[in-house]
Amino acid sequence: MNDALININGNGVQSLEVLFMLTFISLLPSVVIMTTSFTRITIVLSFLRNALGLQQTPPNNVLVGIALFLTLFIMSPVIDEVNKTAYIPYKNEEITQKEALDKASVPLKEFMLRQTEVDTLDMYMDFAGEELQGGDYLKVPLTVVIPSFITCELKRAFTIGFLLFLPFLLIDIVVSSTLMSMGMIMLPPATIALPFKILLFITVDGWQLLFSTLIKGFQ
Repeated sequence: MNDALININGNGVQSLEVLFMLTFISLLPSVVIMTTSFTRITIVLSFLRNALGLQQTPPNNVLVGIALFLTLFIMSPVIDEVNKTAYIPYKNEEITQKEALDKASVPLKEFMLRQTEVDTLDMYMDFAGEELQGGDYLKVPLTVVIPSFITCELKRAFTIGFLLFLPFLLIDIVVSSTLMSMGMIMLPPATIALPFKILLFITVDGWQLLFSTLIKGFQ
């Protein structure tokens, strides 16, 4: 059996390159999730649903869809930059595959570094034994930038989730205290508090406020 596969144009394609491409495609969903704004948005939306006391509304597929389209909106400048500097030149055979990957990683790395705290990045650099070259964090490898970015995203998402819980928790406390003072111990407080939570969220135009806050957080 030949060491090379033959594509439709008759050019030799190394088996190792085909294997690499298949592996990359299988890992692409994880890469998209972990290197974009998707993680923070998904966690915040889950916190919001729990804070409202709604178990299945909105359903999971709706939350994922919202997070996906917000991610596309937030990441559109990065996607455009990758398309202009890496994909189009590679498609026109102006640069090699390695050069295209290097150029594509620059806008993505810039995006992640803007959302990454220096202390977290330094911590992972110490773990990896990497040194900062010339004070330029763009020279830090992606294997260090990505876990640093993920750590900071989880921190920010949980911080936003905590702040989302506070006003709804206050409503729960007021409703529970009111029911106890009226002697209505057997009535579940969550059942009474839910309409007030929804009313508060609608009154402050919660969806627009939340989405605008998430988008501004990445600018």
